[in-house]
Amino acid sequence: MSLGTEFKKFIARGNVIDLAVGVVIGAAFSGIVTQLTEAILMPLIGWIFGDIDFSNWFLRLGEIPEGYEGALDNYEQLKEAGVAMIGYGALITAMINFLIVAFALFMLVRSVNKVSDEIKAKQAETEDSSTSDEVPTDPQLDVLKKILAELRKGDAATPDYAAEKGPMG
Repeated sequence: MSLGTEFKKFIARGNVIDLAVGVVIGAAFSGIVTQLTEAILMPLIGWIFGDIDFSNWFLRLGEIPEGYEGALDNYEQLKEAGVAMIGYGALITAMINFLIVAFALFMLVRSVNKVSDEIKAKQAETEDSSTSDEVPTDPQLDVLKKILAELRKGDAATPDYAAEKGPMG
Protein backbone atom coordinates (compact mmCIF):
# COMPACT_ATOMS: atom_id res chain seq x y z
CA MET A 1 0.00 0.00 0.00
CA SER A 2 1.45 3.35 -1.02
CA LEU A 3 2.04 6.20 1.41
CA GLY A 4 -0.58 8.34 -0.36
CA THR A 5 -3.23 5.64 -0.11
CA GLU A 6 -2.40 5.01 3.53
CA PHE A 7 -2.58 8.74 4.27
CA LYS A 8 -5.97 9.07 2.54
CA LYS A 9 -7.26 6.11 4.54
CA PHE A 10 -5.96 7.67 7.75
CA ILE A 11 -7.55 11.06 7.01
CA ALA A 12 -10.83 9.44 6.01
CA ARG A 13 -11.27 8.06 9.51
CA GLY A 14 -13.94 9.92 11.41
CA ASN A 15 -11.89 10.41 14.56
CA VAL A 16 -9.16 12.34 12.72
CA ILE A 17 -11.72 14.79 11.36
CA ASP A 18 -13.34 15.01 14.80
CA LEU A 19 -9.95 15.74 16.35
CA ALA A 20 -9.25 18.49 13.81
CA VAL A 21 -12.64 20.08 14.52
CA GLY A 22 -11.93 19.80 18.26
CA VAL A 23 -8.58 21.56 17.89
CA VAL A 24 -10.12 24.42 15.91
CA ILE A 25 -12.99 24.81 18.37
CA GLY A 26 -10.52 24.59 21.26
CA ALA A 27 -8.44 27.41 19.81
CA ALA A 28 -11.54 29.58 19.41
CA PHE A 29 -12.69 28.63 22.91
CA SER A 30 -9.28 29.60 24.28
CA GLY A 31 -9.72 33.15 22.95
CA ILE A 32 -13.16 33.38 24.56
CA VAL A 33 -11.82 32.15 27.91
CA THR A 34 -8.89 34.57 27.77
CA GLN A 35 -11.24 37.49 27.15
CA LEU A 36 -13.65 36.27 29.83
CA THR A 37 -10.80 36.07 32.32
CA GLU A 38 -9.04 39.32 31.41
CA ALA A 39 -12.07 41.51 30.67
CA ILE A 40 -14.66 40.23 33.16
CA LEU A 41 -13.42 37.86 35.88
CA MET A 42 -10.13 39.50 36.82
CA PRO A 43 -11.68 42.98 37.11
CA LEU A 44 -14.50 41.46 39.21
CA ILE A 45 -12.00 39.69 41.45
CA GLY A 46 -10.01 42.91 41.68
CA TRP A 47 -13.16 44.88 42.58
CA ILE A 48 -14.22 42.32 45.22
CA PHE A 49 -10.77 42.03 46.79
CA GLY A 50 -9.78 45.67 46.50
CA ASP A 51 -8.51 46.53 43.03
CA ILE A 52 -6.12 43.61 42.65
CA ASP A 53 -4.25 43.44 39.35
CA PHE A 54 -2.59 40.02 39.06
CA SER A 55 -0.63 41.05 35.99
CA ASN A 56 1.65 43.21 38.15
CA TRP A 57 2.36 40.58 40.77
CA PHE A 58 5.99 39.64 40.37
CA LEU A 59 9.20 39.03 42.24
CA ARG A 60 12.11 41.09 40.93
CA LEU A 61 15.33 39.09 40.76
CA GLY A 62 17.67 41.39 38.86
CA GLU A 63 18.81 44.95 39.10
CA ILE A 64 16.98 47.77 37.38
CA PRO A 65 19.09 49.04 34.47
CA GLU A 66 20.61 52.51 34.54
CA GLY A 67 18.39 55.12 32.94
CA TYR A 68 15.14 53.19 33.50
CA GLU A 69 12.35 55.74 33.91
CA GLY A 70 9.28 53.47 34.04
CA ALA A 71 7.21 52.48 37.05
CA LEU A 72 8.86 50.11 39.53
CA ASP A 73 5.60 48.17 39.99
CA ASN A 74 4.78 47.64 36.30
CA TYR A 75 5.68 44.12 35.20
CA GLU A 76 5.46 44.79 31.47
CA GLN A 77 7.68 47.90 31.61
CA LEU A 78 10.29 46.16 33.76
CA LYS A 79 10.20 43.10 31.48
CA GLU A 80 10.77 45.34 28.43
CA ALA A 81 13.73 46.92 30.21
CA GLY A 82 15.25 43.44 30.64
CA VAL A 83 14.87 43.07 34.41
CA ALA A 84 14.94 39.42 35.57
CA MET A 85 11.63 38.66 37.32
CA ILE A 86 9.29 35.87 38.30
CA GLY A 87 5.82 36.90 37.13
CA TYR A 88 3.64 34.80 39.42
CA GLY A 89 0.63 37.02 38.71
CA ALA A 90 0.62 35.76 35.12
CA LEU A 91 0.71 32.22 36.51
CA ILE A 92 -2.32 32.95 38.71
CA THR A 93 -4.18 34.29 35.67
CA ALA A 94 -3.22 31.19 33.64
CA MET A 95 -4.42 28.94 36.47
CA ILE A 96 -7.76 30.76 36.60
CA ASN A 97 -8.03 30.36 32.80
CA PHE A 98 -7.31 26.64 33.17
CA LEU A 99 -9.94 26.20 35.88
CA ILE A 100 -12.54 27.98 33.74
CA VAL A 101 -11.74 25.81 30.72
CA ALA A 102 -11.68 22.63 32.82
CA PHE A 103 -15.03 23.48 34.41
CA ALA A 104 -16.61 24.35 31.05
CA LEU A 105 -15.33 21.09 29.53
CA PHE A 106 -16.57 19.16 32.57
CA MET A 107 -20.05 20.66 32.14
CA LEU A 108 -19.99 19.92 28.40
CA VAL A 109 -18.89 16.29 28.86
CA ARG A 110 -21.40 15.85 31.68
CA SER A 111 -24.23 17.08 29.43
CA VAL A 112 -23.13 14.92 26.52
CA ASN A 113 -22.88 11.87 28.80
CA LYS A 114 -26.42 12.46 30.12
CA VAL A 115 -27.83 12.68 26.59
CA SER A 116 -25.80 9.66 25.50
CA ASP A 117 -27.02 7.61 28.48
CA GLU A 118 -30.62 8.55 27.72
CA ILE A 119 -30.20 7.53 24.08
CA LYS A 120 -28.55 4.22 25.07
CA ALA A 121 -31.38 3.47 27.52
CA LYS A 122 -34.00 4.19 24.84
CA GLN A 123 -31.98 2.16 22.34
CA ALA A 124 -31.91 -0.83 24.71
CA GLU A 125 -35.71 -0.62 25.14
CA THR A 126 -36.35 -0.30 21.39
CA GLU A 127 -36.80 -3.57 19.52
CA ASP A 128 -36.04 -2.12 16.07
CA SER A 129 -34.25 1.25 15.97
CA SER A 130 -35.22 1.80 12.33
CA THR A 131 -38.87 2.16 13.38
CA SER A 132 -38.16 4.70 16.16
CA ASP A 133 -37.54 8.40 15.70
CA GLU A 134 -36.15 8.78 19.24
CA VAL A 135 -32.97 6.76 18.81
CA PRO A 136 -30.32 6.63 16.10
CA THR A 137 -30.67 3.70 13.73
CA ASP A 138 -28.18 0.96 14.49
CA PRO A 139 -28.73 -1.96 12.08
CA GLN A 140 -26.05 -4.11 13.75
CA LEU A 141 -27.68 -3.73 17.17
CA ASP A 142 -31.10 -4.49 15.68
CA VAL A 143 -29.80 -7.70 14.08
CA LEU A 144 -28.08 -8.74 17.31
CA LYS A 145 -31.30 -8.17 19.26
CA LYS A 146 -33.21 -10.32 16.76
CA ILE A 147 -30.60 -13.07 16.99
CA LEU A 148 -30.72 -12.92 20.80
CA ALA A 149 -34.52 -13.14 20.73
CA GLU A 150 -34.33 -16.19 18.43
CA LEU A 151 -31.71 -17.80 20.64
CA ARG A 152 -33.88 -17.23 23.69
CA LYS A 153 -36.83 -18.83 21.89
CA GLY A 154 -34.60 -21.80 21.04
CA ASP A 155 -33.29 -22.02 24.61
CA ALA A 156 -36.86 -22.06 25.95
CA ALA A 157 -37.69 -25.01 23.70
CA THR A 158 -34.58 -27.03 24.63
CA PRO A 159 -33.25 -25.75 27.97
CA ASP A 160 -30.82 -28.64 28.56
CA TYR A 161 -29.21 -28.58 25.09
CA ALA A 162 -25.97 -27.00 26.30
CA ALA A 163 -25.76 -29.34 29.28
CA GLU A 164 -26.22 -32.44 27.06
CA LYS A 165 -23.57 -31.42 24.56
CA GLY A 166 -21.03 -30.07 27.04
CA PRO A 167 -18.88 -26.98 26.59
CA MET A 168 -17.14 -28.21 23.41
CA GLY A 169 -20.33 -29.26 21.56
